[in-house]
Parts: sequence; structure tokens; C-alpha cells
Amino acid sequence: MAAVVRLIDDAAVWLRTKGTDQWARPWPSQADRDSRVLAHLLDGKTWVCRDGKVTAATITADPDDDPYWSQPQPEPAVYIHRLVINREYAARGLGAELLNWAGSTARRRYGAIWIRVSVWTTNVGLHEYYRRQGFILCGYHADDGYPSGARFQKPTALIPEPSRLLFIQA
Repeated sequence: MAAVVRLIDDAAVWLRTKGTDQWARPWPSQADRDSRVLAHLLDGKTWVCRDGKVTAATITADPDDDPYWSQPQPEPAVYIHRLVINREYAARGLGAELLNWAGSTARRRYGAIWIRVSVWTTNVGLHEYYRRQGFILCGYHADDGYPSGARFQKPTALIPEPSRLLFIQA
């Protein structure tokens, strides 16, 4: 829990230098954010990547319908939350590898057709990142109070099987 929250908080500091209000404060509160993080950890939906003792990244891959996709979706999907890369590991393709791993694993385990993510509405740089990863914008969530209203998805059929082992059982 501490390692994931530290990654998020460190990313929030870095994001302030990028002209975005993403994670300027935990949404809707720190207690709510931390509760979601803990719930995903306890449910086995959050993965942490380590390089020795250094936490390099985290990703949450959730097969349950995301309420911010308006209504239950008819086709199986995996919903990505909190893909966060330690800045020391940025620009090495780790985020792309984790997205591909999550999509191909979901396709293999329960037939997911889509990998979906809700992206911070005002972080256009992050929108571009997901477009470069092959995601397409599917619209925006209607709730004006929800900051991650930009919805992107990518067919899992376009994701190759990982070329290397990303996770090992500890």
C-alpha cells in the first residue's frame, strides 16, 4: 500500500511541472483514493513492479465493469486504473509493456475483447500517450465532477503476447 501511494504522490509532484491539474489533490479525497487503492490491492487487481528493492511501477487491471463507463458493457473488458511509472524508469517502455501485459492476460484469462482506461480529462499529454499506444477516444463521461472523464479503449486482439516475463510469483 505504501509503495503504491508513494508512486502516486511522486507522480503528482512531477505532474505539477507538466501544466496539468491531474492529481493536484487526491480525488475526491485522500481517504477515498486510499480506500480504492487498498480495495484493489486486497482484491488482487493491483500489480507492483520492482527492480530489486525499488518500486518501478504499478498498474491496476480490473475485469469488473467500471461505473464511469456509464453502464455495464456487453463485451468483456479489462479496466486500467493507476498506471504509474517511477520517474527513474520513465521513457523505457515500461508503461506500454504493462498495458500490453494487462490486455493480453485479460484476453487469455477471461476472453476480454477490450482494454479500457478513463484518463484525466484535462491532461492532453496523457491522451496523446494512450493514442500512441493504439487506444482510441470513445468519448467523455457525462459526470462533470469526475476528473478522469476521457474514455479510451483498444481491442485486445491487437496486443501481442508479451515477449518477456514481466511478473514472477514472489
